[in-house]
Amino acid sequence: MTITPPALSVFETLESEVRSYCRGWPAVFDRAQGARLTDEDGHSYLDFFAGAGSLNYGHNNPVLKRALIDYIERDGITHGLDMATTAKRAFLETFQNVILRPRDLPYKVMFPGPTGTNAVESALKLARKVKGRESVVSFTNAFHGMSLGSLAVTGNAFKRAGAGIPLVHGTPMPFDNYFDGKVPDFLWFERLLEDQGSGLNKPAAVIVETVQGEGGINVARAEWLRALQELCERQDMLLIVDDIQMGCGRTGGFFSFEEAGIVPDIVTLSKSISGYGLPMSLCLFKPELDIWEPGEHNGTFRGNNPAFVTAAAALDAYWADGRVEQQTKERGLQVEQALLAICAEEPTAQFRGRGLVWGMEFEDPARASAVCARAFELGLLLETSGPQSEVVKLLPPLTITTEELDEGLRTLARCVRETA
Repeated sequence: MTITPPALSVFETLESEVRSYCRGWPAVFDRAQGARLTDEDGHSYLDFFAGAGSLNYGHNNPVLKRALIDYIERDGITHGLDMATTAKRAFLETFQNVILRPRDLPYKVMFPGPTGTNAVESALKLARKVKGRESVVSFTNAFHGMSLGSLAVTGNAFKRAGAGIPLVHGTPMPFDNYFDGKVPDFLWFERLLEDQGSGLNKPAAVIVETVQGEGGINVARAEWLRALQELCERQDMLLIVDDIQMGCGRTGGFFSFEEAGIVPDIVTLSKSISGYGLPMSLCLFKPELDIWEPGEHNGTFRGNNPAFVTAAAALDAYWADGRVEQQTKERGLQVEQALLAICAEEPTAQFRGRGLVWGMEFEDPARASAVCARAFELGLLLETSGPQSEVVKLLPPLTITTEELDEGLRTLARCVRETA
């Protein structure tokens, strides 16, 4: 397939230079269905990006679309702030019955605003309010959002620099395997906590991703996560799991921390919680932490009722039984086998992942960008991740067919060969 770059004049002359994805994918997209997008010239693209993880059920999922259209056509509430609505009630009841109760999770549900960084900001504020302390520990290569509080617990130097001011009250610690297994887990962290001369302020909380998406698909071991929870309990710190990209089934279970058998104090969700790509986020926390005063954290668009409708429909359709979780694990094995074959032919690459999030890292960081660029030319959407964009990131919809997945993986193999 030969793709002619479109006329982008209005985007280039009027839109800010801050735009990024469109630079790697110079097309004007017009329609999408399932795992495919189509540009205005009729070219089709297989999507291994899934809206940065916000489209776990694919584009314009027919089940969710039908629920949304029916709701709009009956003049259901669109904007509701935090007022009680039938759509919110249906979502809360479904979330409780389908997700929380079967997992014996006691969480209260907060609607902090429409984006992931809203959820993280609310989690940080609540942890500090509960513990009466300012410091929050995060991990090397973490990414938690682009607003100031979230950036303070984000590791990427480029993203942090965009703040324009010092980012304070956050302390980084080594993520799992940061020292290639040469240093015992949490040795440095616990020594600082116990040493009265370390200069480390007692943290209110620790925030962690079980799989670091933007950081390069770094997968924390279950035993590392369990040890982290035990450390937090010993040291009177709250454990926050940022499940914004890895939750909603991306790693297999609905929550990415299920495999480790831990129960975080606070959990953040966004991206695919609405199911349809509509803005929505949640902050979940244990009931004893619910010490908010009314209105102490709010947001104009925290009551996006169409998102409640599609979220409830997604839970009913995909999580009332265990089929999606099992299918994701099976698709993950399919990806793993393909990446194993690719890396057998390409000694400068290695791969890692869980469920349907995988990364292929190259010794030469420029190679990952070259692979993604060639993939676009061949009709496959891939992005890079990692501190030097050295990782090709695979994030297809959970609903992708085995045939589509195989097609994309064959295209990836071709791109690796052709950029050698």
